[in-house]
Parts: sequence; C-alpha cells; structure tokens
Amino acid sequence: MDVLLLVIAFVLVVTIWQGAKIVPQQSAWVIERLGKYHSVLEPGLNFLIPFIDRVAYRHSLKEVAIDVPSQTAITQDNVSLIIDGVLYLKITDPKQASYGVTEPFYAISQLAQTAMRSEIGKIQLDKTFEERETLNANIVQSINQASIVWGIQCLRYEIKDITPPENVKRAMELQVAAERQKRATVLESEGKRQSQINVSEGEKQQVVLTSEAAYTDQVNRAKGEAQAILAVAEATARGIEKVAEAIQSKGGHDAVALRIAEQYVAAFSKLAKEGNTILLPANTGDVSAMVAHALAAYKGISKGTGGVEGFSLPDLK
Repeated sequence: MDVLLLVIAFVLVVTIWQGAKIVPQQSAWVIERLGKYHSVLEPGLNFLIPFIDRVAYRHSLKEVAIDVPSQTAITQDNVSLIIDGVLYLKITDPKQASYGVTEPFYAISQLAQTAMRSEIGKIQLDKTFEERETLNANIVQSINQASIVWGIQCLRYEIKDITPPENVKRAMELQVAAERQKRATVLESEGKRQSQINVSEGEKQQVVLTSEAAYTDQVNRAKGEAQAILAVAEATARGIEKVAEAIQSKGGHDAVALRIAEQYVAAFSKLAKEGNTILLPANTGDVSAMVAHALAAYKGISKGTGGVEGFSLPDLK
C-alpha cells in the first residue's frame, strides 16, 4: 500500500512537472494538442496536459536584426553593384509565424534580396547613392506586403555598403575630380569677374570725381575770370570817369591837347619801324604844322566833327 502511494505521488509530481510551463517575458510559445494547434501561451506560469499537449514552437517577440548577405544588383543603366544590408524584424502573430512559412527569418532575408534587386533595377547608378532613404522605404514596403501573411513585420531596412566595380569607381572618382575642378574654375572666374567689376566701378568713380573736379575748377575759373573782367571794367570805368573829370576841370583841355600833340609826333617817329611801305602827309618836315593839325583834330573831336576841314588824322596803328 505504501509503495502504491509512493508511485501515485511520483506520477503526480512528474505530471505537474511536465504540465507546468513558465514562459519568459516577450516570448510566445505555440501549443499543439494531439498534433493540432491549440493555443499560444502568454508570459508567466502556464499548465499543460502531459503527453497530450506539447510546445511546438517558441518565438521571441523582440525586435530581431538579420544580416542580409552581399548580393549583385544591376542598375537601370546596366551597372553591376554589390550591395548588402540589415533587416529589423518583429513577430506580430506567433501562429502565422509557425504555420505560415518554414524558417520565417530565412524567407524574409531572401525576400529582402529580391526586393533590393528589383528596386536597384529601377534607378540609375548616380541615384543609388543619393536616394538611400527612398530605397530603404520601398524595400520595407515590398517586404511587408508579402510578410503580413507570415505574421512578421519588417520595421526597417538599412543598406550598409554599395560597392561598384573598380572601373566604375575610377570613373566616378574622375567625375568627382572634374566636378571639383569645375567648381574651382567657376569660383576663380567669379572672383576675376567680381575683381574686374570692382576695378571698373573704381575707374568709373574716379572718372566721375575727376569730371566733377574739372567742372568745379572750370566754374571757379570762370567765376574768377568774370570777377576779374568786372574788376578791370570797373577800374577802367573809374579811370575814364577820372579822366573826364580832369578834362572838365580848369586847364584840362589844354593838357589833353598837349598830350595828343606829343603822341601824334611820337607816332610818326615809329612809322618806319613797323613796315617798309608808309604813307605820310606832305608836310611831315614841318613840326609846327603837324602839332597844329593834331590840335585842330582834337578840337574837331571835342566839337563832334571828327577832324578839321581839309585834313584827317592818319591811321596811327
């Protein structure tokens, strides 16, 4: 009897031991009962029926990173590239992940490779380096469209390396060098252009300032000459006024007559010095007659007749 009780106790302990299951956090265990899907165990303590229920699949609900092996892809302009990447996946439906596909992570990896080749074939070589964000987004979208029935969600895809062939790489390096040389040439030409513009602006300002200075100088000279002419005219006018006053004073006419006679005689003494041909009055040897004619001419001028009867003053110039 004691042996039977011990056997029964042992069977109960083994049964409890076999039936009790502790599921870790962020894990999902798929249970099959008699070979058929029964349920998914939640994290914590769970009890199964020994020898009837069994844990068929164990899945982690954490985000998983899967390395996508290097692959060869051909761009739209027929350039072969070697590309690799990394996938970030998460199981959202443990049942579908268990029964929807065999080796789900391997299937997702292969799907990522085919999606990458498809997306690379849609763009040209230069765009592959510029549009990584667009490529990543398109690949994630393509993977999720196929993996939704597998209970797996692709969260991100990141391209790690894009390796072009050596000849293409050299051509790209030459292109980059040419672009840099082009930018340097453009910057140099822009600098020369700006320098020439600055020089032209300086010369223009110099010409403007020079013309303004010349204009100001001419204006000042004209004002000075005008003032000088006015001063000379005023001085001449005052001199003439003084001469007129002197002539109108007592003895003024006699003094003028004497002065004219002196100049008249002196003028005849200079006639032979100005040219070879001269025209003289008939009585040039008679000085007293010449003085008389000069006085008569002055009296005629004073009376407004311009000369004496039968005699005109010779041109003394």
